[in-house]
Amino acid sequence: MTAAANELKPVLVFDSGIGGLTVLREARVLMPERGFIYIADDAGFPYGSWEEAALKERIVDLFAKLLAQYDPEVCIIACNTAFTLAGAALRAAFPQMTFVGTVPAIKPAAERTRSGLVSVLATPGTVKRAYTRDLIQSFATQCHVRLVGSQDLARLAEAYIRGDVVSDEAVMTEIEQCFVEMDGRKTDIVVLACTHYPFMANIFRRLAPWPVDWLDPAEAIARRARSLVPQVADAVHPDDFDFAVFTSGAPDFPTRRLMQGFGLKA
Repeated sequence: MTAAANELKPVLVFDSGIGGLTVLREARVLMPERGFIYIADDAGFPYGSWEEAALKERIVDLFAKLLAQYDPEVCIIACNTAFTLAGAALRAAFPQMTFVGTVPAIKPAAERTRSGLVSVLATPGTVKRAYTRDLIQSFATQCHVRLVGSQDLARLAEAYIRGDVVSDEAVMTEIEQCFVEMDGRKTDIVVLACTHYPFMANIFRRLAPWPVDWLDPAEAIARRARSLVPQVADAVHPDDFDFAVFTSGAPDFPTRRLMQGFGLKA
């Protein structure tokens, strides 16, 4: 199945697992005339356990195959770890393709915070990336920014999305460091710097020791993609796309059912 099957090229959404569905959901609202291809690199999940050089090579190699096979209009990298690591390499390797990246929403957090205390909840890879620290240096020098690298929250989110029971204690262990009290002030914004995390936002709100703004970048990413995708008058939504590809080749039944819930064939 290729883009040649329809006049309108599809939008490709890429993530290490199924967390990028948060971005896909917003993008479909803004681009109803486009077909979507969702790529889940579940064979490589979780990305946080990879060595950087090997992971970057994997992502670039994957995109060489994906672009040749599907010829998308635009690629949304709905994964902070993937884009902060490999975004520049992808743009260098495939200059003809438009890539929309996902980076920690540090700038809007710094603009919105009233207390000046912001936490960034991310994977360990995103936390240690120079890209993330450069964002803080560029946009949040007036804030106290705590970087919280969660080892297990992406796995917990994947399980939760598929309908498994996740304990409050396990979740709280991963998020408790986000809450800072300093000089009578408290953290008021937590940046969700992994697209898996917004699926658990209701749990986060319930467990939080005080109310905070859990900042989900999915809508902003979708708006950016919409601005780069040509709008075609009288376009009809194509029938040939709206499917998900798993690099393992073997998504389990709960995952296939989840994809159907998002209107995707697995």
